[in-house]
Amino acid sequence: MKSRYTTKSPLRVGVIGVGIGRVHLNAYKQLSNVSVEAICDIDEARGSSTAKEFGVKKFYNDATDLFADDKVDAVSVCVPNNVHAELVVQAAKAGKHILCEKPISNTLAGAQKIEEAARKVKANGKVFMLAMNNRYRGDTQVLRRFIDAGELGDIYHAKCGWIRRTGIPGMGGWFTTKAKSGGGPLIDIGVHVLDLTMYLMGNPVPVSAYGTTHAKFGPRGLGSGAWGAPPKEAAAFDVEDFAAGFVKFQNGATLAIEASWASHIKEDSFYSTLLGTEGGADLEPLTIYRTLHGVPVDLKPKFPNIGGHDAEVKHFVECICNSTTPISTAEQGLHVLQILDAIYRSSASGHEVVIEK
Repeated sequence: MKSRYTTKSPLRVGVIGVGIGRVHLNAYKQLSNVSVEAICDIDEARGSSTAKEFGVKKFYNDATDLFADDKVDAVSVCVPNNVHAELVVQAAKAGKHILCEKPISNTLAGAQKIEEAARKVKANGKVFMLAMNNRYRGDTQVLRRFIDAGELGDIYHAKCGWIRRTGIPGMGGWFTTKAKSGGGPLIDIGVHVLDLTMYLMGNPVPVSAYGTTHAKFGPRGLGSGAWGAPPKEAAAFDVEDFAAGFVKFQNGATLAIEASWASHIKEDSFYSTLLGTEGGADLEPLTIYRTLHGVPVDLKPKFPNIGGHDAEVKHFVECICNSTTPISTAEQGLHVLQILDAIYRSSASGHEVVIEK
């Protein structure tokens, strides 16, 4: 299908929230068939200065005003987790294409509202996409091609994690306030490796999860990182700073996950490991393990140096231009959040939690 969005008639975009929204702005600016029409942020000074920095003429202090702007075709929702559902529903009613930052929401109820809104968006010929940037990296895409070709066979188990020695974001801000974030590192950075690994596994449907959480650094004011400035008057730290879980899927596969903002470890680690009947793989560094001609072989495929954030925004725009479905959907985001919710509930109860369909 030929796109109507060209350099002469570009896709007109609005970005809501200029925290992680700056990453979206940088990515949009690289695309010749996109024009950033407006920026919105509740912090007027920060938002207006960002608009000036990126050469964006329109600044809104209220997202409702941006949604009412008929010169905005698509929006990036880059706000705290607890506001995702509200803004996605509004954007859907306004007839916008929507790119929503991860996680899909801070609560299951919010995720379900977004999944419902996404179905309506699709029915109206628009695009909803969840911003899971690690799916779009060059190494991820090359590994997925090997998997799709059957090189790993049946993937029956995976383990993944993102653990930091130090790196609690915005101590006392929305990241560490459960009512706004939904949790600590599990929902902040664990969501990345969980979604990435499930994507590589073929997006299996979860049926149960068991897990545990700990808060050993944040409550003592330890482990602060550089990302996410704390508020002037810091609130209590009421989330975990370490979490671990074990997940079972409908197809019989299993997955182990760990996530931490602060730990007494040698160094930070981001990993996704897959075990298959015909081979295994590590994502960082990209290595595939097989047996060929009766001997073990480690394959180290070359891959393009493609950054996930830029590639995800480009994919969003391509899906709009070509009327295609994104590779990261609301339904998949809901499944991921169901797992995170089950791990949190399991930690509280001490028992395995069954995930309802």
